[in-house]
Amino acid sequence: MDKDSKIYVAGHRGLVGSAIWNNLQSKGYRRLLGRTSAELDLRDSVAVKRFFDEERPEYVILAAAKVGGIMANSRYRADFIFENLAIQQNVIGESFRHSVKKLLFLGSTCIYPRDARQPMREDALLTSPLEYTNEPYAIAKIAGMKMCESFSLQYGCNYIAVMPTNLYGPNDNFDLERSHVLPALIRKIYLGRCLHENDETALRNDLNLRPVEGVSGNSSIDEILRILSKYGIRHTLSGVEVEIWGTGRPMREFLWSEEMADACVYIMERVNFCDLAYGDEVRNCHINIGTGKEISIARLTDLIKQELSYGGEIRFNADKPDGTMRKLADVSKLHELGWRHQIEIEEGVEKMVAWYLSAKKIYR
Repeated sequence: MDKDSKIYVAGHRGLVGSAIWNNLQSKGYRRLLGRTSAELDLRDSVAVKRFFDEERPEYVILAAAKVGGIMANSRYRADFIFENLAIQQNVIGESFRHSVKKLLFLGSTCIYPRDARQPMREDALLTSPLEYTNEPYAIAKIAGMKMCESFSLQYGCNYIAVMPTNLYGPNDNFDLERSHVLPALIRKIYLGRCLHENDETALRNDLNLRPVEGVSGNSSIDEILRILSKYGIRHTLSGVEVEIWGTGRPMREFLWSEEMADACVYIMERVNFCDLAYGDEVRNCHINIGTGKEISIARLTDLIKQELSYGGEIRFNADKPDGTMRKLADVSKLHELGWRHQIEIEEGVEKMVAWYLSAKKIYR
């Protein structure tokens, strides 16, 4: 890519896309294209074709997707497969029809089988059943990466798929129903702290910034307590508790989103599909992006509790699903390509909590 190349970042306002956008800008790329979901519905094939006809991007980074944690994946199974398939079909299809020079597709390590050998190598794909709770999302992402692989093999395209591990960082989603585990834990424990310290002003400020199911800081205190209780943040006879789904035993790998962005731009600048396709039977050409390190949900919860100085109780609800017990990516291929992470989870949690408190004008 040249500094004057026209680069379309699909999903440039989200956690992933905004980090990639900022990384590209910091490296001097001047012709970046971005559209909000209100400006361009990527599920609409006619709108996507019109955009490509008018803008003619040379490079595409497909970071747009419908994403969520275990609760959202369980409740909105049809939405997760239908909407992601539509986004991928439209963007990858128009990239091909408009002769885009290179495309980077972002998937997720949830594509790997539930019981995959740890750490998960790229060749573990499709070797056994997926985790049921996120199966529709995983199938959509597998379809997207196989589209990239197949277009590259059949037509000589330069489409690369990367599979980031669990990401967190600035501009994350803190919606209590739809967010991933780390931002959900930060917000739940923060709200628990507000209850524990009887800080109604901070509680209302938070809900005004991010209402929960229509309940905002302007709602009655009874409505606020009811909705918080629904999400496991409640008064009990012994004080305040925050309920976390599952046993706390699952192990997860987390990567700071700005580092993920750096890895993606590194790959766009230095790696081509032909560098990844070798052997008699070409498959599994995607690249895992992660740290190669893991932490239990219980330990992560404790880190966040300490960082937020929450004095109440944490209760793990073993009646709720744990999801996959381990999801550690093998990042050997990424290391061989020359990229490694720098930010460890302890530093990342500190940075994430600080960002949440300052960016949302919530003060300790």
